[in-house]
Amino acid sequence: MKRTAILLVLGALAANVAFAGLAAVFDYPDVLAAPAVQVMADFHHHQAAVSALFLLLALGAGLLAPVAAGLAPLTGRLALRVGVAAAAVQVVGLLRWPLVVPFVTDPETFRTLGTVLGTVVGETAGYLLTALWTVLVAGAVGGRLLRVWGLAAAALVASGVLVPFGVPGADLANFGGYVLWSLWLVGLAVVLWRSTPSVTVASQGRAVRAGG
Repeated sequence: MKRTAILLVLGALAANVAFAGLAAVFDYPDVLAAPAVQVMADFHHHQAAVSALFLLLALGAGLLAPVAAGLAPLTGRLALRVGVAAAAVQVVGLLRWPLVVPFVTDPETFRTLGTVLGTVVGETAGYLLTALWTVLVAGAVGGRLLRVWGLAAAALVASGVLVPFGVPGADLANFGGYVLWSLWLVGLAVVLWRSTPSVTVASQGRAVRAGG
């Protein structure tokens, strides 16, 4: 479980460093509200830095897959599948920036990519799957404080699905949710790092019996 704990911290660190960098260099995510032509121009002006930061952000999101696999003996197969799916949709949505956007010249195509790969796949599906995975993990690992912490973070992360509908405060709630979620990942990592082999083996035994 110590390997999984390390991956949890690395994922949280990569995501937050990348997000802070994108906010400073690209005014992300606020820039997405600007006209497509302006967003494309800003992207190309800082293409190398923005692409590298989105790659780092995708890496942070992608680490959720091996984390889910590492936690599977404690959380079960459903949490594993949901965690891998959450990682996949976010990586697909984020990688459009370094891999596809540099070759897009038509603003309408850019908007379509943003809607399909960004809003629908990376964000909406990503929010829901991440929130569901968090609920499943929070119910299986850690004490009451970590459980409540995870459930609160999950609810706020899931509120991001309301952002495209213009619901007041949804964007701030979602942002706060991801900050809380990042801290929860670190808290989860601490619990896993401190767990004794006997506790881990016992938890694995319960998971095996529950799974038949």
